[in-house]
Amino acid sequence: MRSMATASLPGFRNEPYTDFSTPANRGAMEKALDRVRSAFGREYRLRIGGEWIATGDVLASLNPSRLEEVVGLHHKATVELANRAVESAWSAFPEWSRTPARERVRMLLDAARILRARKMEFDAWLVYEAGKTWPEAEADVSEGIDFCEYYAREMLRLDGPQPVVQLPGERDETIYIPLGVGVVIPPWNFPLAILAGMTVAALVTGNTVVLKPSSETPTIAAKFAEVLLEAGFPESSFTLLTGSGSVVGDALVEHPKTRFICFTGSRDVGLRINELAARRRPGQMWIKRVIAEMGGKDAIIVDAGADIDKAADGVLASAFGYQGQKCSACSRAIVDAQVYDLFLEKLSAKTRNIQVGPADDPRHYMGPVIAESARKSILSYIEIGRKEGRLVVGDGPVPQGGYFIPPTIVADVEPTARIFQEEIFGPVLAVTKARDFEDALAKANDSEYGLTGAVFSSDAGHLREARERFHVGNLYFNRKCTGAMVGAHPFGGFNMSGTDSKAGGQDYLLLFLQAKSVAAKIG
Repeated sequence: MRSMATASLPGFRNEPYTDFSTPANRGAMEKALDRVRSAFGREYRLRIGGEWIATGDVLASLNPSRLEEVVGLHHKATVELANRAVESAWSAFPEWSRTPARERVRMLLDAARILRARKMEFDAWLVYEAGKTWPEAEADVSEGIDFCEYYAREMLRLDGPQPVVQLPGERDETIYIPLGVGVVIPPWNFPLAILAGMTVAALVTGNTVVLKPSSETPTIAAKFAEVLLEAGFPESSFTLLTGSGSVVGDALVEHPKTRFICFTGSRDVGLRINELAARRRPGQMWIKRVIAEMGGKDAIIVDAGADIDKAADGVLASAFGYQGQKCSACSRAIVDAQVYDLFLEKLSAKTRNIQVGPADDPRHYMGPVIAESARKSILSYIEIGRKEGRLVVGDGPVPQGGYFIPPTIVADVEPTARIFQEEIFGPVLAVTKARDFEDALAKANDSEYGLTGAVFSSDAGHLREARERFHVGNLYFNRKCTGAMVGAHPFGGFNMSGTDSKAGGQDYLLLFLQAKSVAAKIG
């Protein structure tokens, strides 16, 4: 039955991106932006087990490009409601876990279909609430669709008995069963793709979910919840619980009926979640599982024999795409001394041409950073960079009325510098000189993180060395270090970058399942 179900689906293919240079697509996106803007300021209540709840404590989500615009108003949960949400999910788990996998897969494929039909609408929500430019929003939504399509096929592969060695006189099999109640805590920087990927991975494997979205992007989460309900996922199978992480996050993690936590975010929050989850609570019957992706300090090596123009383009896209607010973003360029000055000259010239402004205007390559707290933190790192290196780009004017920061390059940075070692999560690039490839590789690995990295080189031997010794979860040659594609580039990192969860790969759903071995004596 499993093979028949698998055969009924075509092979996975990544969702194509919309070409906004086409007048029809450009016009459709402009209309979507207008429709979404007309829905600004709506109030969103909490929903637990089918009950809609207004707490009166409301979070206002703002457009980071235009701070006077309120995208949505969201009622915030209390600790009592967080506990109620876990209890509700626990009560729903037996029935949902017994729902045939093929039914759960059908719902997930319907969710992908609905997302595809509403793609430009979601693009527009991402532009307004997350400050993503049109291409960045399009990539985010496409990845969300990819996760739905890919995990649907993966669940079919894992459904039913798995092949094992058959002992004489026995019928032996291994089956995968769901874990229980999962708490899903996604980030604001991929507020649809990562949120959708973690949530549907947990649901399609038969777990119930309490989803606590980022307080920066709750409206996008609410819209995705609409998609899940429309696709047929029961109200009891998941709860969207908007609220402060410091208020309800700990309660969700610590609850004895929480079985696993799936988190993407900062190193410090991830470590705290891991610590809290490791403590057994009264009534807890299991060791909680933590699936964590916690950021990076990603490096691109530019070798002496590299194509310098392509290297400059790759570093620029990796460092300044979505304002550098990606855990995979390049924040360190490590350049061979032989080409250092030429590379820096070309990169600086290209970076000075970047246009910064409101994300809804397609002329802008960079939009705003997400919040005032982020803006202050990034600006403080730029001031640190002025003392630790040579500011070559970053003094240009930026628009008022939003959280805008110019793309910034600091050259001649030493490996001991804070801007070389600490995650900034903004459009700030440190450029460092290397004596040779061996020195460049050592500098790239001089980090507590290990998420993504890239090497621009024409030397096959150097690329082999990097393949073996560049200690990151996602390594790219002669291309940018951002833009991992579901299915092709399973995503997750080493060291303080997390648990190497490999989202979008064949190992990922196994994190939401446990294996059960069954042996039956014959005769």
